[in-house]
Amino acid sequence: MNTLRNKVQLIGNLGNNPEIINLESGKTLAKFNMATNDSYTNNKGEKITDTQWHSVVAWGKTAQIVEKYLSKGNEVAIEGKLTSRSYEDKQGNKRYVTEVVCSELLMLGK
Repeated sequence: MNTLRNKVQLIGNLGNNPEIINLESGKTLAKFNMATNDSYTNNKGEKITDTQWHSVVAWGKTAQIVEKYLSKGNEVAIEGKLTSRSYEDKQGNKRYVTEVVCSELLMLGK
């Protein structure tokens, strides 16, 4: 059960082409946004679709697969963990980010 403490599974579509960063250390980093949709019927009988956006990062071989095969609009299933970090932007303001660090990826659709 210890592996279930911080585990995220999402199925959705890429909202942008992945940003690929090759670091000086030789590691590859892929960053992309992913949209997930949840539908429900409100009390008036109208179908409502709620879209949530998720920031996803992938490292190493997973990042190389993202670079080679994924582009905006692709449907994927990912598994990973949630991480939070902070950084200073160009104006010196402290920013906080929560991301999904992708450990497994499954390409769906076409």
